[in-house]
Amino acid sequence: MSSLLDAFRLTALPAHAEAFRAEVKRFLRDHLPTVSADVRARSWTGFDAAFSRKLAQRGWVGLTLPSAYGGAGLDAFSRFVLVEELLAAGAPVAAHWIADRQSGPLILKFGSEAQKDFYLPRICAGQAFFCIGMSEPNAGSDLASVRSRATPGEGGWRLNGRKIWTTNAHHADYMIALVRTSGAPEDRHHGLSQFIIDLKQPGISVRPILDLAGDAHFSEVAFDDVLLPHEALVGEEGSGWKQVNAELAFERSGPERFYSSVVLLDLWADTLRRHGASAAETALLGSFISQLASLRSLSVALTALLARGESPVVEAALVKDIGTEFEQSIPAAIAAAISAAPDTPIDDELYRTVAYLNQVAPTFSLRGGTREILRGMIARGLGLR
Repeated sequence: MSSLLDAFRLTALPAHAEAFRAEVKRFLRDHLPTVSADVRARSWTGFDAAFSRKLAQRGWVGLTLPSAYGGAGLDAFSRFVLVEELLAAGAPVAAHWIADRQSGPLILKFGSEAQKDFYLPRICAGQAFFCIGMSEPNAGSDLASVRSRATPGEGGWRLNGRKIWTTNAHHADYMIALVRTSGAPEDRHHGLSQFIIDLKQPGISVRPILDLAGDAHFSEVAFDDVLLPHEALVGEEGSGWKQVNAELAFERSGPERFYSSVVLLDLWADTLRRHGASAAETALLGSFISQLASLRSLSVALTALLARGESPVVEAALVKDIGTEFEQSIPAAIAAAISAAPDTPIDDELYRTVAYLNQVAPTFSLRGGTREILRGMIARGLGLR
């Protein structure tokens, strides 16, 4: 327990990161498309390649990657500020999101020199968009039970299998997939490897999946005897489990794990300012703000660990679990508050935004690992199982 408490030691963002915040705000004022809140609430899934390339022109895609590869060479604190401002504004970040957050850092840490030289400059220029191939049908968040298999042979590897709930696979150029290269699913963590897959190759089919809100940001991806060159392997064969856990620490620790409903929260707060708030509404808003402040402090503390080159797997799982529970609670509680005050004028934009988030909020605790999986990781990390 003491090590966990040490990880979450109160940490302030350094002065250079706060100074960077003003620059990001100016950029967003100049370049963020003017759209309604229900569209901005889709920030995570808002795919806008042109906007992502404007960010790339500023050096803000691949922000933490070395300048030798086209990155800005800034630290994890600066990236925290950038992500926080993008999500708070409801910017459409989906195009570059995964490549910037985890694919680029994964390639930097485990990839070959040839992979770094080829992919990282393209990521930083907004010319290569990535998706993640982890979940599979009938496996859910149990990544160790994946059945997709790459078999070595003449010319490289032959890949067969399928991935599901793959965010923006129908838009992406590449996938980094976790697949089995030896053994059987019963071997769990052993025999897993990661590959970079060009999604334009023959034998790959991508089927978008509509969600309850009518959006299609998930896909099912099938691999039918796909030939992968030897150089598609990331890191060492059989090291996929270690690598994917390092990748998930990037995915689970940032402000994106509790900011999914922040556009709605801002819109509702503005409505209360304009029309007045009851005691119950004031108490609810105060509760949201205090929880958000606490989660933000936890995430900043994890950012400090990432800045030191550490991989806070258990700590990131804890923040992700608490954070998604918080962001799921916001649309349900605001909808209830609106219903409890039928005489308060509510405009259509607020109705649309709360309706959208109530439809998609159940996914918040699925993406990046289900609540049950995360709590199992936390229990193991604390020595409770």
